Amino acid sequence: MTISLIVKDDIEHIHAALPRGRFAGATVLVTGCAGFLGYYFLQYFTRRASELDLKRVIAFDTFLLHRPRWLTDLSAEFPDVLETRTFNIATDDLRTVDGADAADYVIHMASIASPTFYRQYPVETIDANIWGLRRLLESYRGSDRLKGLLFFSSSEIYGDPAETAIPTDEEYRGNVACLGPRACYDESKRFGETMCYVFSKMYGMPITIARPFNNYGPGMRIDDRRLPADFARCAINRRDIVILSDGSPTRTFCYISDAITGYLLCLLHGKYDYFNIGIDRPEISVRGLAEIYQQASLELFGRRGAVVFERSSDAEYLVDNPNRRRPVIKKARDFLGYAPKILVDEGVRRYLSFLRDELGA
Repeated sequence: MTISLIVKDDIEHIHAALPRGRFAGATVLVTGCAGFLGYYFLQYFTRRASELDLKRVIAFDTFLLHRPRWLTDLSAEFPDVLETRTFNIATDDLRTVDGADAADYVIHMASIASPTFYRQYPVETIDANIWGLRRLLESYRGSDRLKGLLFFSSSEIYGDPAETAIPTDEEYRGNVACLGPRACYDESKRFGETMCYVFSKMYGMPITIARPFNNYGPGMRIDDRRLPADFARCAINRRDIVILSDGSPTRTFCYISDAITGYLLCLLHGKYDYFNIGIDRPEISVRGLAEIYQQASLELFGRRGAVVFERSSDAEYLVDNPNRRRPVIKKARDFLGYAPKILVDEGVRRYLSFLRDELGA
């Protein structure tokens, strides 16, 4: 399997930012391995296994949305390190997989994260974030091996914050709809955090919660249906960039290598806490992001294209969509040494360069 130069460089960036020796002799369990973040976690763990002195990676997924070719190839390339299984963490018994219940580190991200798809599979989304998490917590309660369990929550637990709560720190309690098309995701993440708090308090488990803010980059499929992927699909296919809103909502966008670095620092924290992981600048509008894609498309493909405003055929596409999203990351900087560096202009160029090379576009 030939690895992209972009991904190779990103792995080096991740590795350089992490403390040494923490994964020596360890088994790592990853749930939800087939997604965007799973791509980078598994690329990093397998390709740096020797330097990390990592013993084994066990990777689970239901493959409800797809079974990616890269995962098959990576498993074949690193059979002594990586074991992948079709496994539903909400219903299947961890004890049926040799060594899984004795993992040293656990990364639980087995949840659909794209609004288009979690609205198609709301029950499965709830199951992964609540029952899947509960089964993991019960499996590792009392473990004398567990050094860290990372639960992927979401910045969506904040809902649509008031202007006075933006930028948003970890102590903001949220403005979240418990009913509606996004509630299956938002509220199951919130309840998942409650379970993490309770199990950590009651049983002393080393659980850390990450709240991701708008990740993008290589590994994100162009049919993911989130904004960076939609714009990338337009650019790769040499089409005009289509915006399905008035273009005014604003976000900060965190490039994948910075995000993965933050998540691994959370995993290695080894005690209960919760952190915003993202980048705090620049906060730009959807229209502004489209213009960045236009410029990158001109540089890479020789075609700028226009920005076109349309209305989604999905009547619930924008229901409960937050108007602004920007994190305060001081806590992660101070406690984890987290320091994201790649701004969105560079990140978009890296993402489109990766897709150009991977898809032969």
